[in-house]
Amino acid sequence: MYKVIAVYKVPENKEAFESHYKEVHEPITLKIPNMTEFRVNKVFGGPTGTSELYMIAEMCFADKNSWKDAMKTKEMMESGKDAMKFAGKLVSVHFAEEKVIKL
Repeated sequence: MYKVIAVYKVPENKEAFESHYKEVHEPITLKIPNMTEFRVNKVFGGPTGTSELYMIAEMCFADKNSWKDAMKTKEMMESGKDAMKFAGKLVSVHFAEEKVIKL
């Protein structure tokens, strides 16, 4: 599985962040073609109690070609532009290939 992973630091105004994310950003992102799953992870802490992270969002694609095709779409561009608009200083974006080891 190939992914686009957005890692968000804790925003100053959590309510405004949540509102924009749920009402604007998530609907834009869900329109991205070829996506098989959209995972949103809310970070609630770390080993020392708190964390500098707030949320990790994962856009999942079945294979590298599906990911590459999605990266070229207007929907992906719109999602990226919106993320920079409302969370520019808070977000970092990463590309990953997932390896699952089942136990």
